[in-house]
Amino acid sequence: MSGGDTRDAQVSPEAFLAMGRGVLASQPFSALIGAELHALTPGFADLQLPLAAQLKQQNGFAHGGIVSYMADNALTFAGGTALRVPVVTSEFKINYVRPALGDRLVARARAVHTGGSQAVCTCEVFAVTDGVEKLCALAQGTIAKLPDSPKK
Repeated sequence: MSGGDTRDAQVSPEAFLAMGRGVLASQPFSALIGAELHALTPGFADLQLPLAAQLKQQNGFAHGGIVSYMADNALTFAGGTALRVPVVTSEFKINYVRPALGDRLVARARAVHTGGSQAVCTCEVFAVTDGVEKLCALAQGTIAKLPDSPKK
């Protein structure tokens, strides 16, 4: 995630969410699949995705790569907003606990520990059918400050 530095300014929750939505909209893959940022506060992100047929595998479940994308991006938003600097995912792991069968995916991530240059975050991914959420994956990742670009 990258965006403006908001450490020294008081930013309203609405403006913070709007900043995050702008970042999400600037990600071509996120725009392609229709990802939506529903909530964003420092250290927390709620990312959602309507499950279109094109995002499912042959058995009708969300493709594992889509579930993984949801976890990775939610982790990065949570870590980036906790660190308040541009970031990248350094590493993450995911445990699929049940097939992601439903109308929508919801990924909620939180920064659990934030240091000077990295944040460790956790994420739960839910499949939603008729408003009922079922846990389908758990993830944990390390989100790292983006290195400064070398001077040309």
